[in-house]
Amino acid sequence: MRLCELRQKEVINCRDCARLGFVGDIEFNVTTGCLEKIIVPGPCKFFGFFGSEHEYVIPWSCIRQIGPDIILVDIDSKSSLKENHGC
Repeated sequence: MRLCELRQKEVINCRDCARLGFVGDIEFNVTTGCLEKIIVPGPCKFFGFFGSEHEYVIPWSCIRQIGPDIILVDIDSKSSLKENHGC
């Protein structure tokens, strides 16, 4: 599967059935080439403008199933929400 295919899938949390958003980026191990985390941008700051100040960083071990349209994850939404300090 390619990154562009992952970006088209919506991420849903199994614990509370919350829609977290769409995959924005991935993190992988350069030594092994294995996918380690997916990153989902959090809610936007102001009416969908100005980007988001938080993002969900979801370890591969928390991904339960990848379907044709969605990715099911099992996470504590509050502990997976990280500050986005920008680049």
